Order: sequence, then C-alpha cells, then structure tokens
Amino acid sequence: MKTMLLSSTPKILMLRGWLAACALVATTLGAQTPAPRIQAEVSSSSVSTLPGSLHPLAQAQYDSGRVPADTRLSGVSIVFSRSAAQQSDLEALIAAQQHPSSPLYHQWLNPDQFAVRFGMAQSDVNKVQAWLEQQGFSVDSVARSRNMIRFSGSAGQVEQAFQTQMHYYTVGGEKHFAPSTALSLPSALTSVVLAVRNLDDFRPKPMIEKSRKIQANPAFTSSVSGSVFFSPGDIKLAYGVNTLISAGDTGTGQSIAVVGQSSIVNTDIENFENAASLTVKDPNQVLVPGTGTPQTFAGDEGESDLDVEWAGGIAPGAEIFFVYTGSSTNFGVFDSIQYAVDEKIGNIITASYGSCEAGLPAGSATALDAVLAQAATQGQTVVAASGDSGSSACYVSPTTTSPVLATQEELSVSYPASSQYVTGVGGTEITLADGVNPTTGAKGADYSTYWEAQGTSDEITSLLQYIPEVAWNDDAAAVAAGATSLSATGGGVSTLYTTSPSWQKGVPGIPTTPGRYVPDVAFYASPDLPGYLFCTSDTSDWNTSQQASCNSGFRDSATQDLTIAGGTSFATPVFAGMVAILNQAQGYASGQGLINPTLYTLASNATTYAAAFHDVPAGSNNECPPSLGANYCSTASEDSYATTTGYDPVTGLGSVNLGALVTAWPLSTATLIGTTTTVTAASATPAVSTNDTITITVASETGTTIPTGTVTLSIDGGGTAYNSGGSTQTVTLTANGTATYTANFATAGAHTIVAQYAGDTTHAASSGSVSINIAAVSSGKGTFTLAATGVTVAQGSSGSSTITVTPSTSPAYTGTVELSADSSNDTALANLCLGFTTPTGTGGSVAVTGTAAVTTQLTFDTNASDCASGAIAKGGNHAMHRLGPVKTSQNNTPSRAPLAVAFAGLLLAGFMGRSSRKLRNLAAVIGLLAIGLGLSACGSSSSSTTVPDPPKGTYTITVTGTDSTTTTITAKTTFTLVID
Repeated sequence: MKTMLLSSTPKILMLRGWLAACALVATTLGAQTPAPRIQAEVSSSSVSTLPGSLHPLAQAQYDSGRVPADTRLSGVSIVFSRSAAQQSDLEALIAAQQHPSSPLYHQWLNPDQFAVRFGMAQSDVNKVQAWLEQQGFSVDSVARSRNMIRFSGSAGQVEQAFQTQMHYYTVGGEKHFAPSTALSLPSALTSVVLAVRNLDDFRPKPMIEKSRKIQANPAFTSSVSGSVFFSPGDIKLAYGVNTLISAGDTGTGQSIAVVGQSSIVNTDIENFENAASLTVKDPNQVLVPGTGTPQTFAGDEGESDLDVEWAGGIAPGAEIFFVYTGSSTNFGVFDSIQYAVDEKIGNIITASYGSCEAGLPAGSATALDAVLAQAATQGQTVVAASGDSGSSACYVSPTTTSPVLATQEELSVSYPASSQYVTGVGGTEITLADGVNPTTGAKGADYSTYWEAQGTSDEITSLLQYIPEVAWNDDAAAVAAGATSLSATGGGVSTLYTTSPSWQKGVPGIPTTPGRYVPDVAFYASPDLPGYLFCTSDTSDWNTSQQASCNSGFRDSATQDLTIAGGTSFATPVFAGMVAILNQAQGYASGQGLINPTLYTLASNATTYAAAFHDVPAGSNNECPPSLGANYCSTASEDSYATTTGYDPVTGLGSVNLGALVTAWPLSTATLIGTTTTVTAASATPAVSTNDTITITVASETGTTIPTGTVTLSIDGGGTAYNSGGSTQTVTLTANGTATYTANFATAGAHTIVAQYAGDTTHAASSGSVSINIAAVSSGKGTFTLAATGVTVAQGSSGSSTITVTPSTSPAYTGTVELSADSSNDTALANLCLGFTTPTGTGGSVAVTGTAAVTTQLTFDTNASDCASGAIAKGGNHAMHRLGPVKTSQNNTPSRAPLAVAFAGLLLAGFMGRSSRKLRNLAAVIGLLAIGLGLSACGSSSSSTTVPDPPKGTYTITVTGTDSTTTTITAKTTFTLVID
C-alpha cells in the first residue's frame, strides 16, 4: 500500500494538490476581512421597519405620557447580524469545537479572532457610524467583536432618527420608558441590523426568592430551634464535591464571571467567607464602561451578593469576576453578559437573571443569542437560572393588571436559560419529612437521618448525606403564607427556539415535540425547604426585625436573625462552581465552551446516568390545587409539566454527583498549564491626566514555569471608542512574567482595564482586570477662554491646530474641559478626518489644575482614503475620525480568470510530470504557481474604492469647551482651515 501511494499517478497528485489548495482556502477564509454588506447609500430618505423592535409591554393601555425630548439616552446600541455565510461558518465551527474527533476540538477563538471572522466589515461600521453622527448622535464605542456600535443622544434625536415616539409605560406598578412603535431604519441597513437595544429600561429580573419561614431567632441545627439551612459545606457534601476538594480540585486556574446590574460591597462577601470558614478572597469587580457610576439597586444588590458568594463558596480556588452595570438604568445584566463575552472575561459565566420569552422583544433575544454563540466559540460556558415562577415565567401577581392575568398565566420559559448556547439550571427541594416544617418548626420523620442533632452551638455544616430531591414547587405554601407570586422551578419548552438542539436527543424522557426544552440540570432551590444562607447589605432581603446581615457569623448580632433565601438564583452559581472544579479536575485549563453536548451524551448512557445523576422522580412545576384558584394558574395548564424518569422539563436531567460525573467526563487532550492574570494600578484614584502605572502579572497555576508572550489591554471597552477614549493596547511579558503600561485618563469617572493573556505553547490564556476611578474635579466657579491657531494644508495631507485653554484667576477656575469640534460646511468636509490628541477621537478634554494655560492638538487629515479605512493613528498616536459620511464606488465581482489559469496550470503540470523526468521539476514550479492562483480563485475578489478628498477651499472650524461637571461654564473659539 505504501508503494502504491508513493507512485500515485500525476492525475491523482494533481487532484490532491487542488483539494489541498481549496482546503487551505477554506481554512484561511475565516481569518480574512469580512466582505462589505451595505451596498446602497445609508440614507433616511428610504426607510424600512425593523422586525422585533417593539417591546411587548409598550402598549397603549399602559401608556403614561411622552418622554421629554431633551431626555438624555446613553449607551443605545445598534446590533449587527451575521451574513448567511458567517452564520453557517459559525454553526459549523461550534459543532467542530465540540466534536472530539475534529482537529478544531476545543480550539477556541479570542475576541479579536472572532471579530475578524464573524464581525462586520470596517467599511460597513464606518457607514453606520457616519449615519448615526448625521442624526446628531455621539458614537461612544464599537464592540471588539465589530458586531455592535454604542451611541448616545436625546429622546428627540431618537424619535427623529428611528421615526418613533418615546413614551413612559406603567407596568406591574413600575414606570418604564420605551419606543411606542416599531423602529424604522434606512433601508440599506435593515438586512444587517438585528436590534437597537437600550432604548427601554425594562431590565431582567433577579431569580431570588425570599424565605417565608415564620420563626423567632432562627438557627441552623442549633441550641435555639434546631432549624436547618444550606451553607456551602452542606451543598458540597450533598453533591459529591468534597471528594474533589480533598484531591486538590478547587477550581484553581478557572475564572467565573458573575454578571449583575448593581454594585456590591466587598464587606458582604468577606463576611460570608468568614462565616462559612472559607479563605477570604474579594472578587474582581468590573464595571461595564459607559454604563454610569457604581450604584446599588434594591433586589439586585442582594442577588449579586449571593451569586458571588455561592460561586466562590463551591469553587474556592476559582477567580471570581463580578461584571456589572452602573447607574444608567437602561443598561442591565444583558449588557454585562455582552461585555464579559466581548472581552472574554471568565471561562464560565453565571447569570441568575432572566426575562420571560413572551415579554422580551424578539430582536433583543436574537441579539443576545449572537453574543452567547460567540461565548461558545471562545470556550466560555454560560449557565443561567431557569426561573422561579414555574411553567408561567411571565407571571407577576394576581393583583397586577398589566399585563393581564391571562397573559401572565400562559406557558412560558425564561431567557437566556432557553438559549441553545446556555446550560439552564432549575430547582429542586427536599420534603417535609426530611427537614423542618417552615410554618410550625416541627422536625420531619426522617430529619435525624440527614441532619446533625441539635447541640449547644450552631453547626455551620450540618448535613449528613445527600437528601433525595423532588421538584421545587412551593406555590401553595407561598400563597398560604401571604405571597402574591409563584414559587416553583421554571421549566418547559421555548417558543423562541422551536427546533430541537442536536444534543437534546436520545435521553429517556425528552419530549418528542420539537423545541428547546429547559432546564438542563437542577439543584436545591426552595427558600423554605430548607433555604440558603447568604450575606448582604440589601435591606430588601432582610427580615422585618433585622438590623444587620452577618455581623456575627451568619447572624445579626442584635436580633440573631439570619439572611435566608432560595430560588434558581442559588442553584445557578452552585453549578457554575461545579463546572470550574470539573474543568480543573479534567484538565480543561482554557474552558469547555458549551457543555451540553457532553452532558447529554453522558446522560444517554443508562449506567452513567445512574451513577452520576440524581433523577428527580416526583412533583411538577405547575400544580394548581383548589386553594390557589384561577388567579395563579389557568385550568388549561394544570400539571402541564411533571417529572418523569430521566429528562423532564421541570428538573431537566436532575442534579449531579460531581465526583461521579468527573469520573465519567472525558479528559482534556490539551496539556496547557492554567494561568492567573493579575492587574494592579499604582493608584486606584489618580488625578485627571496623571500617569498611572498598571502592572500585569501572569503566573502559572501549577509548577514553576513562567508564562511568555503578549497581553492585550482593553481600555474602557477596547474596540474603537472615540468619545470615551476606549482603545486596545498590547504589551509583552518580561522574563519574570510581568509587564507594565502607563495609563493616563483625561476624563473623570470610572475606567476599566481588562488584561487578556494570549497564552503560549505551554500556558493557557487567562484574564484579569482593574478599575480606576478618577474624581470629577471642578471648582464650579470662574471661567476659561479658548483660542486656536489657523491651519493651512495641502489637499491630501494633514495639519494641526493648537487649542489653548486659559483659566480665569479671579475667581480661579479648576476643572476638566471637554472639547468638541464642528465645521461651517459638513457636507463639503464629509471625508475630512480629525481628532484631538487628548484623550482620542472627535471628542477631547484637557485638565486645568493651576493658573497656567493648557494646550492640546486638533489634527486634520485631508486624505479621504485614510478616513475610509476607519479610525487611524497619526503623529501623536491618537485616534482620528471622519467628520461626515464616506461615499464609495465598489466592484466586488470575483474574477474568474485566476481559476481558469490555475486549472490550466495544474493540467499542464500533470502532463509534464507524465512526459519526462527532466520536466518534473518545472512541473512542480508550475503546479505551485497554479495553486497560488487557485487560492485567489477559491476565495478572493477584486475591488476598487473611490473616495474623494475634501475639496479645496476655506472653512470655519468651531471648537466648543464645556466644564465636565458644571455645564454652564463654557466657551467657544473659531479658526480658519484652508485646504489648498
């Protein structure tokens, strides 16, 4: 056989060469710049409706009046779709990354590689940005994935640009704002835009359920009452985690990104860790850039506290990142997920939030699903709570008429748990026989089998063994206790995703009706049977008599109260911690991406299922006993989902015995060593425009090897952020695995730096972050003046004007002056590129800290081709930006000539190889040349771009300066720009 292969005929060799060439093309095409997709001029003169852009709750019956036209709307995002070819490529890539026999198995992309392969062409981004600016919006940033542009403006500008009206709506007793009609976009954009997000403030809801136990001085297996609650030690014992912890698998080398929409106080996390006898380790807090300042929100703060506490409580060796949005309420946890993915923060992302599918604009779900698909390609595992309202995820309250009760009671599941790129986590509970009656305090018949006996002191870990589970459904008990909401595990079938995922087949119990069923797994979640301990400053989660949370162990020292809750909010970070431990134990230093294919493959084996999973045999998530009546669930949906053997849309595959699951889980074939990236700032609160040294340290999690290579720094969102100063920088590690970067921020407020170590041949990639807060400095008095020098430039070249800010001295002015520029003829200067030196882009700023004048440079580039290529860097290494839209003439018709010539060349090479030995060397050369031409034939295209330079003439440029905190302190100056 070997001899036959070596003596293959030239025709076979030629065919192999051709196939290899085209295979090479197929491989490299993913790394080439995406083809432009916007072919027509982007103009508001021709518009089309954007499907799925009207919020389901923006109904006339809830209307509470129009939003004032001057209301500022920040961080609105226009989200792009992928082309059909890109989507097909993406789906094939995800499948290959999860197939053990594929050469792409677990070969993850980084955010920049994803952008090159699946993002928008830069020329398309430029066109959309130009249109936004023509509408009067300021462009805040372009995502690293090149799939989103963030911008800000007034409600009036939104109404004008998208041909709608912004209205207030009162829904469920809460006042919100949203567009009153579906949005309209220039027809040239409708085929490339998925959604316009953050035009409303309907935020996803936390999945936390407050305990309703009635008891004085509650305790957990104590001398006071003998009541029981879950601490991290109990959960690790119940689900087989302790055997792995004892073996050293604590999640070391893994990172978990907890996403939220409220800031937290590290003291709460530390109190929890001390009370649970864990090593104290603060999370890395990451504020999503552009979302405002850190601010706590009632309900959301407690949710975030418990998510951070329980993820780290299960996997104490993992690095915990808390990614959250700030004070701007039109941002929320979905923006936190997007940022965690776009910056690849965390091998695992855990989200204890959700929106019922029926209450979510279809475009928003599709837009986030595109982000979740990106996470899968980057090796990030996303887990999300399936919800706490049983099979009616849209349920609010029987006293709420918006939405109407019939709509609330419809069968619905929670998103993003229902996404095919997410592992949905549901809830279970123990029975009264196995615990303590939450109303009477009486111990069940089997109480002593599972819990420590009451002693003279609190038992932090009081569970003796795994307690069999039933579906979590406290609906009847909750209503009896006076609750107006449901209290049961979310589950059912998606109405957004009606095709069954390939991996959700072959397991006993999977319904035959097509669709994405949730949840995938489930863990203890009841707030009363028995409930979880946590620590929070969020008083909305306290008992009425409570004065503090966890200032004496888990207790309030004054009242002896504990802070107790439940919900799939707890089950989800618990599972995230388990995944971190699994990853370490089986060698997945770079993460596993979507774990559902492996999870369901193991569950389809009866022997493995019996050993590694706890099937949940009893209960449903929509019982409607007579005591509840029609106010809580419709007759048609009674017992709609019940537990069965194997999989069911109530508890999924059930819970797991992690020790047994790890034993069955395939070992990673990679040998990379896990790493930790730490980022520190010399000062966490530097002054405006002051150098601050950022130190990046990358260390191996095991052994003594030192990581090498580069670290990418994403500053304030990376990508291209003209107004906020966002940028991406690359630094090289020194011999000791460290690198430094000098940061200098000219604008006040919070700034985020995310460091992403790329990995090397020995070490896995990892991320770190640091937040820097620069105080807004302004005297609030005095004035300043502006002056500028005129500029004369030759057409096609560049020049700069010196902008001088001179402060008054009596009274003295101190502050940050924000600068912007405009021209007397934006149409003629449509292709002019300009940018301030500090910080970057079309918006600049200077800090005035003394009596001396301060200067900056405003640079003009009249070479239109520079602008056509997007943001560019000029002498001062600062970003520049086009003043107006770029008009191009493109011809993207592929040439067929290279293909014909290549094929002819290959034929000639084959015949020459057959004719004589002397000609074979020449044949080889011709064959290589032919393959080269074939490469261009398989994937290239010819294009020509004509961009006119700004015309010669004399123009007036106006520069406006405004104090960053006192907007009434402002000044203008004008100067002449001459292009000759």
